[in-house]
Amino acid sequence: MLLDYDKLGAWKWLLIGVTTLVCLFLVLPIFFIAALSFGSSQWLIFPPPSWTMRWYIELFSDPRWLQSALTSLQIAAIVTVLSVVIGFLAAFSLNRGSFVGKELMRALFLTPMILPVVVLAVALYAFFLKIGLAGTLPGFIIAHLLVALPFSIISIGSALEGFDKSIEDAAILCGASPWEARLRVTVPAISHGIFGAAVFSFLASWDEVVLAIFMASPTLQTLPVKIWTTLRQDLTPVIAAASTLLILFTLLLMIIAAVLRKGRKT
Repeated sequence: MLLDYDKLGAWKWLLIGVTTLVCLFLVLPIFFIAALSFGSSQWLIFPPPSWTMRWYIELFSDPRWLQSALTSLQIAAIVTVLSVVIGFLAAFSLNRGSFVGKELMRALFLTPMILPVVVLAVALYAFFLKIGLAGTLPGFIIAHLLVALPFSIISIGSALEGFDKSIEDAAILCGASPWEARLRVTVPAISHGIFGAAVFSFLASWDEVVLAIFMASPTLQTLPVKIWTTLRQDLTPVIAAASTLLILFTLLLMIIAAVLRKGRKT
């Protein structure tokens, strides 16, 4: 028996070691990018010869970078609202409804998660060219909404599956209308699922680059597209500064989401 415990302990430390190596492999490039954003060299050289805030000053003084960030924020905010609203209605219908082709409809909603993004991007680009939406704000929103919507449906649908419908039925028996019971009873009860849908939808739009490259125009670019186009033209450390801020903003949003979700559980 002692030998078995020794073997178990060896496997445990092996698993910890492999996990640590994988985490370092994933996280170290982020630290390198952050270090490069403070380097004094005008090229992406590691280790930096000295440290400076010059590239962050250039980033915030360039209206093109600021406009790209505002465009990303605007698109992500609109996509989040639409994704949560449509996702709630779709998840409610798929969870409570009973109609022919229900599972086919569920698979159709979740297809953007399975389909390669580049295939979806090419198809949308060809379609939007014909109807005049290529390179426009509505085109961006529709494209990002297709990617964000599956996250909303899954998150809200999971919350609905864990909700006791008898509580909603009790509210209706007490005099509330069906929709009043859903808004006053069901929605607060599944608020964690709605909140998760909002966070994932925002991040799906905020970080999306493949669809954004196909949807972009010379006058309308998101921040990831701006980073990509600048990277192809010039290896300036301003790219590292923008990437660092993009990562920090995403990390901050995830921390806030985790804190709020933990607060709701307690």
